Amino acid sequence: MTASDEALAIARMAVGAAFDKLGHDVVVLDVSEKLSLADVFVMVSGTNERQVGAIVDEIEKRASLAGYDLRREGEREDSWVLLDLFDVVVHVQLTEARTRYALDRLWHDCPAIDMAGEDTGVLVEAGRS
Repeated sequence: MTASDEALAIARMAVGAAFDKLGHDVVVLDVSEKLSLADVFVMVSGTNERQVGAIVDEIEKRASLAGYDLRREGEREDSWVLLDLFDVVVHVQLTEARTRYALDRLWHDCPAIDMAGEDTGVLVEAGRS
């Protein structure tokens, strides 16, 4: 099983929104083999709470415009906000929180999805931080 086309479209939207708000260390993972609750994890870092909030706001705005349902865990001012788009879970974290909780290492055996050159409006590196 691999990530669905719909999940990849949602991930592209989230990645584009994150980069438009200067998110960094973006990693997109196909977790469909390991989890039944989502196909894709998107992880993005922000340097401060305002930036985390701006990234979250932009993803929420674009999701609403695209007609995607979204649930949020955490507040915009938190060090970690989880956006649940059903097939896609987006983790927006302060750089320090990302280092502390190390989701990248926890899910290291899941394949990275290279979105470089795709229609996100930005160039995405498929490496892990």
